[in-house]
Amino acid sequence: MDTRSQGRHAETAGADYLESRGLRILERNFNCRAGEIDLIGHDGESLVFIEVRARQEDALVDGATSVDERKRRKLIRAARFYLHRNGLNDCFCRFDMLAVTITREHHYEFEWITNAFDATP
Repeated sequence: MDTRSQGRHAETAGADYLESRGLRILERNFNCRAGEIDLIGHDGESLVFIEVRARQEDALVDGATSVDERKRRKLIRAARFYLHRNGLNDCFCRFDMLAVTITREHHYEFEWITNAFDATP
């Protein structure tokens, strides 16, 4: 399986994992000029923008540390676009990360990091 397919499978498994923990997925792979948001969900009173990062078990860099400042800025811009387009300017939002480790046995291990970063400069 190629890397892109592995990523799609990991993202689907990740969405299932998050839903099993109470997050309601509203959208997958939201695209706009500003960028892409892997998952958008609702958790209690919060609208949650989730970046999913899948890595092999033996990867040098784990998924949780692989989102740099440039990627964060793109996610924030895409989230602002989503909020504006949907008239959600006054809702509480957060940015989470879901690190998915693909084991040698082709199982998934998840690390859900809530409030991974914020949109303030």
